[in-house]
Amino acid sequence: MSAIYREITPLTQSDCYTLFARVKKDFDFPLHSHEEYELNFLANATGVKRIIGDHTEVIDDLELVLVGSNLPHGWFNHQCKSGAIQEVTIQFHRDLFDEKLLRRNQLSFIRTLLERSAKGIAFSRETIEALRPRIEGLTQKSGFDSVLELMSILHDLSTSRNMRTLSNSSFTSDSLNYNSRRLEQAFEFMQMNYDKDISLADLGRVVNMPDVSFSRFIKKRTGKTFIDSLNEIRLGHASRMLIDTTHTITEISYKCGFNNTSYFNRMFRRKNGCTPREFRQNYSGTRVFI
Repeated sequence: MSAIYREITPLTQSDCYTLFARVKKDFDFPLHSHEEYELNFLANATGVKRIIGDHTEVIDDLELVLVGSNLPHGWFNHQCKSGAIQEVTIQFHRDLFDEKLLRRNQLSFIRTLLERSAKGIAFSRETIEALRPRIEGLTQKSGFDSVLELMSILHDLSTSRNMRTLSNSSFTSDSLNYNSRRLEQAFEFMQMNYDKDISLADLGRVVNMPDVSFSRFIKKRTGKTFIDSLNEIRLGHASRMLIDTTHTITEISYKCGFNNTSYFNRMFRRKNGCTPREFRQNYSGTRVFI
């Protein structure tokens, strides 16, 4: 199997979800994973190969799949001859629904759906045909109405018949709740100052720890070094700028705190499995951030 890349999506903490709608003829984005949940709709895609976790399948003309957090996934041309594949991709934060909210009786179906999506879920043709107009219609909605409509779509999916779980094993890692005030302060500082030159000593001062101690602390609690964590934040902002602006890649690199464009390109490719230019092309089309 191909390498699995860790995509840094353009969704910020201020957004509820993002939606991309486009017509395309090629699937050239690599096998990848990301923290966000993803609902992916395809039409006119007969012969495309779908990989979700350890499950591979050649799909029919209509497709609707919910991909859980951190689950590797990808779609590939394979035997598809269509020159006009319609795609709607919706990505939303794993904490869009608070855990306490999901425990309420009225949200129990959505909770079960999100739990099952850790292995990927494919929905029946009947369900896809019923919900297609509403998924496509989300591009026309905004604000509170669009969030309610997404919740309503997820609820209707959660009670639909004949859904199939795809992957045999779950790839989810739930080690993302660090429960540390110091880490919260550190990440808040990095979010506010990602475009500046931040050192380990700066963060040590913010959290009132010697920098060597903080370096060990962040690695132990998150599994990532200080530089890895800072780069992920910078790459997230870069992803958003690639989509939202017409700035050159060099401009975006410097605006996001990378002082070397070739280093930025290398880091971006390592995380996303594609160049910044390819990423920008992949997200072309109608895009909505809610």
